[in-house]
Amino acid sequence: MRTPSTQALRALDAFARHGSVWRAADELRLTRSAVSHQLRLLEQALGFTLFERIGKGVGLTARGRRYATDIRKALALIGEAGQQQDDRGIGGPCVVSCTPGFASLWLCTHIAEFAALYPDVALKIRTPRRLDEVVSPEVDVFIAFGDGNWPNRSVELLSEVGFTPLCSPVLLNKAGGLNEPADLLKVPILHLTDAEDWTRWFSQAGVEVPDPEAGIVFSDMNLLLAATTAGQGVAMGDELTCGPAMAAGTLIRPFDMTVKSPRAYYLVMEPQKSANPTIGAFADWLRRRLAETATVHRSLRRASVQGEPFG
Repeated sequence: MRTPSTQALRALDAFARHGSVWRAADELRLTRSAVSHQLRLLEQALGFTLFERIGKGVGLTARGRRYATDIRKALALIGEAGQQQDDRGIGGPCVVSCTPGFASLWLCTHIAEFAALYPDVALKIRTPRRLDEVVSPEVDVFIAFGDGNWPNRSVELLSEVGFTPLCSPVLLNKAGGLNEPADLLKVPILHLTDAEDWTRWFSQAGVEVPDPEAGIVFSDMNLLLAATTAGQGVAMGDELTCGPAMAAGTLIRPFDMTVKSPRAYYLVMEPQKSANPTIGAFADWLRRRLAETATVHRSLRRASVQGEPFG
């Protein structure tokens, strides 16, 4: 069998991740018809069925999903092989300041990948006293949580944040269920530093709260989520940092409503440091890994949604 074209394999990988032709076409910057054509040619070249009709849409067959998984791994290896050739010589120190919650709940669960790609980089990760701290002579790059207004700094948006109430299954059972937003007034409310996010969420939900600041206040995201996981109350969490706990079922989202935070995660550094190859390598890796995480979250949300016809 002739080896399929890389473009066709990339089209399959994009379709498998997004579940639709138009999203795959948007990622690859091709037309829908071009992606559909590549998928048809791939199926013909392989000699087995990749796609099947699901209602009015199209999805991967069981064999198609297995093949797409193998292709994703193969494309990753190809990309890493080229990157490692380009990245020869990148090394030296790189000190990263990262907010405690982002560091422990996201960065520390992925950082071994960066270390494997850049073994000559002496990476140091530290946490700041303030979530919006972006000034320290010892730090090369900051992952900060704030409004993005840091004069005389190179500032890049990494991820916006939408907060939603989260609780443990134990608390949910103990409370007899949380059927409507007002039911949250019957359980302990947990805050991170202040009541701002809860106040905005209750306001959006149309719930009048007698004392918005009532509840336990934590100074650290890790402490807040430890208490939440232990069933001590309901806290505000975001999909980026709490995604793994939500996927594992240790934290449950009782309501679909999300309130967008006025703050977000940013990549911040002194302008002259953006030209440093080592810092640039970390920034590129961070962007790519966050994009992959966002894709996984979108796929989980669309898991019950049918695919689209090739058209």
